[in-house]
Amino acid sequence: MFKKTNNILLIFLLFVISASLTAAFIIQYGLGHQPCKLCIYERIPYILSIFLIIELIFFKKNEKTTLSLLSLIFIISTILAFYHFGIEQGFFTESFVCESASFSETLTKDQLLEQLKQNPISCKDVSFKFLGLSLASINVIFSLALSVIFVRLFLNYGKN
Repeated sequence: MFKKTNNILLIFLLFVISASLTAAFIIQYGLGHQPCKLCIYERIPYILSIFLIIELIFFKKNEKTTLSLLSLIFIISTILAFYHFGIEQGFFTESFVCESASFSETLTKDQLLEQLKQNPISCKDVSFKFLGLSLASINVIFSLALSVIFVRLFLNYGKN
């Protein structure tokens, strides 16, 4: 069973995670900065965690299992964010996830124009920075911190 302080921490984390996801949507739709494919994928752990934290706070079922899932989700989120950061910094090359469609000779003129209209965003291009940091680098830090928090909650589950 969770202590009251853990519930307060979960409510705080729910607020912070929701605020960071809201900020990503504001940056995209309000400020007009289009995200790359990896940026979109990096939102998935945050969306999943919102549902899992709500389940922890209100339903109080399978708490230890849910904490282990949250830990795993944010460990994966940290790896994904670090990979994105590495692409931005040139440590890694863009994968098939980031690359735009190849323009082969078999495309018709209309198909080529349609692909150019889609204007895929490269994962190595940083279009928005906050405090001099790209959103991918902020996500590395934030996901790592959340990983540590959820792993500690999992390991301390049921202890006094």
